[in-house]
Amino acid sequence: MQRVIFNQKGGVGKSSITCNLAAISAAQGYKTLVIDLDVQGNSSFYLGIDTYSPDNRSTLDGTIAGLLKQSTGRWLSQKKKSIDFVRETPFENLHVIPSSPGLDDIEKELENRYKIYKLRDALQELDEDFDRVYIDTPPNYNFYSKSALIGANHVVVPFDCDSFSKQALYNLIDNIVELQEDHNKELIIEGIVVNQYNSQARFPQELIKELREEEMPVLDSFLSSSVKMKESHHAQKPLVHFAPSHKLSRQFFELYCELEGLEVESESNSMKTKITA
Repeated sequence: MQRVIFNQKGGVGKSSITCNLAAISAAQGYKTLVIDLDVQGNSSFYLGIDTYSPDNRSTLDGTIAGLLKQSTGRWLSQKKKSIDFVRETPFENLHVIPSSPGLDDIEKELENRYKIYKLRDALQELDEDFDRVYIDTPPNYNFYSKSALIGANHVVVPFDCDSFSKQALYNLIDNIVELQEDHNKELIIEGIVVNQYNSQARFPQELIKELREEEMPVLDSFLSSSVKMKESHHAQKPLVHFAPSHKLSRQFFELYCELEGLEVESESNSMKTKITA
């Protein structure tokens, strides 16, 4: 299973959702991989790799940029396997192919050489080694986000509750549906996850009601706004490890279960699942 977290708008929590769902997956015993396609490298940093450190920013080796660059045939004398670009994280079962500042430098070359399917090829190789793959994407509909949507079989759309985001959501869904039709009929839109939700405010409730009345696929699990998320970013620890008993950690677990078709059970403040589908 390869799941893309995608929205054309920035600041909606793509990296936070990617890493926290992946961390829960790994904690549940699945061998899990995060692929960071966003040049900002937020998911990479969250999982312990600073792509802008002097040691990392000067090389493509061991990054998603390096994996894609070698498809042009001019970077490596001997092509490496996709698994060779995977790095371990401090967390059991959780691995990452980090971002790189070099993504910007090679985008035009990859696009001009029609390498839009190379990520799909890599994902097919990695399918032998990983049970779950989560892909963080840039905040625009560019070569990298299209590559992810073409290569994966599931997509989740983060959404923050404001009118501008709602208008952009229609265009985003249209783009995904068009890409489904032209390039990846296997791609499933799992749903829209509401992030930074304020249950005390009236406007978010009205906005979600409008989306559902328009038959937009809004998921039942909402994610609240919390300073605990920023603290976990700083600590470079996903919430399942940083604050497992926190309300937001529980909400992420419920979202994970909804996406996986699992029933949530409570037992002594711990989190466990029971398969129902």
